[in-house]
Amino acid sequence: MRSLDIAASGMQAQQLYVDVTSQNLANINTTAYKLQRPEFTDLLYQNQRSAGSNSSDNGTIVPTGIQIGLGVRLAAIDRNTSQGTLTQTSAPLDVAIQGRGFFQVTQPDGSIGYTRAGGFQVGPDGSIVTSDGFQVTPTITIPQNATSISIDQSGEVSVTIPGQTTPSIQGQIQTVNFINEAGLQALGNNTFTETAASGSPTSGTPGKDGFGTILQGFLESSNVNPVTELTNLIKAQRVYEMNSKVVTKTDEMLQSLNQSV
Repeated sequence: MRSLDIAASGMQAQQLYVDVTSQNLANINTTAYKLQRPEFTDLLYQNQRSAGSNSSDNGTIVPTGIQIGLGVRLAAIDRNTSQGTLTQTSAPLDVAIQGRGFFQVTQPDGSIGYTRAGGFQVGPDGSIVTSDGFQVTPTITIPQNATSISIDQSGEVSVTIPGQTTPSIQGQIQTVNFINEAGLQALGNNTFTETAASGSPTSGTPGKDGFGTILQGFLESSNVNPVTELTNLIKAQRVYEMNSKVVTKTDEMLQSLNQSV
């Protein structure tokens, strides 16, 4: 019976749904985490009677036909790139992007990664780095004797140094945009890399030409809604149970058939 395979594919699909939902719930407190959502598609169909085929020699046409589906499969896992809530921290090197854009960071292998997690720190050489020690690109160095750090909405970094009457500008934070942010590949550590689907990055100054502004003393929270995700878990469990009942009923039908032979 086809129902065994069809129901099994449905159970597997709901298990994958639960896996993705669990990932979302696990990252509720992850800075700048982006919600993921599985997309499913139906499998091939067996045509037992094609729609539009002749049903008699007089030219009458079958209006709908007979197609029997073979189940469901995972088509994609989409990423919701909408902005999360901005949470104030008041830390001088905590920065959030309000609007579109990604920070650029240098990976250990020398490649460039992209992130919206702006919980930055000062590295041992004075350069601004991520919590994992990845250097923010372009490199901006904070003097050891700086008493305060200021970052304006355009990403310009200036510091106050004892003995100087005016702040000293240390550099400019540049952000990048992608034509298809959902096409980026996640690397972990709140970092993404470009793909053929995302398109090449376009660099720019925050606050200009469609680039989001920089907010100092803020961090972007996850855009996961816990109530929605818990509701999705309940729905997935119910659908899994229904498919499980299909397997049970099919097994009972097969037992009855074997006993009657």
